[in-house]
Amino acid sequence: MLNIIFSVADKNYRQLAPLFLRLAIGFGFMAHGWAKLSRGPETFAKLLTVLHLPAPHLMAWISTMVELLGGCALFTGTLVSLTAVPLICTMLVAMFTIHIHYGYSAVKTIGVSPQGPLFGPPGYEINLLYIAGLISLILTGAGRFSVDALIAKSKAVR
Repeated sequence: MLNIIFSVADKNYRQLAPLFLRLAIGFGFMAHGWAKLSRGPETFAKLLTVLHLPAPHLMAWISTMVELLGGCALFTGTLVSLTAVPLICTMLVAMFTIHIHYGYSAVKTIGVSPQGPLFGPPGYEINLLYIAGLISLILTGAGRFSVDALIAKSKAVR
């Protein structure tokens, strides 16, 4: 077993770790941003109004675009360390204004109906997972298979 682990480390497969993080996290943010955009950011602004956040219409548009464009940038590995910061901010706002009130668990089965399980509101677990993944990408960089790596390689050639 140790031979397998060491041979994987020797072949530098660790460069794949940021790729998988970027793809999962980037897709997740794009999906959330697309959901807000397709329903109309005005719908999301209503939630922000109830939460008493300042400038709810502006914040709805900003968070929609940050999630959609930031998710795309993560997915492709473009300016990952810079892109991660506003995404972390959106997760912190969501965590402390909405999810914190429902506890930790992201999945709460509250009952069963003939159609299947019934779920309650999600806790802050997913927010923490996104934040941890984004911090990991800030620390490790986008990895070999990214636009950031292509930019670094072209600068090195010059």
